[in-house]
Amino acid sequence: METRIAELRYKEVINVETGSRYGYVEDVQFDTDSGRVSALIIPGRLRLFGLLGRREDVVIPWQAVRRLGEDLILVEQCELRRLP
Repeated sequence: METRIAELRYKEVINVETGSRYGYVEDVQFDTDSGRVSALIIPGRLRLFGLLGRREDVVIPWQAVRRLGEDLILVEQCELRRLP
């Protein structure tokens, strides 16, 4: 299956082991030396309907990605980093 980076924005990220939904991909992090994707960035959830801003963005390392489907991305449990 081939996919474009622009199409990743419409895919939901779900944890394979727990079934947790992380949200939709907002951005992708690249390693400029190798030219490969190094992480998926998911925006933080809104706090109090957005009146109090949002939580930190979640960064999922590319090594945690197990499957890319038509509508979703399956990831395994990993250490999630937060972006301020």
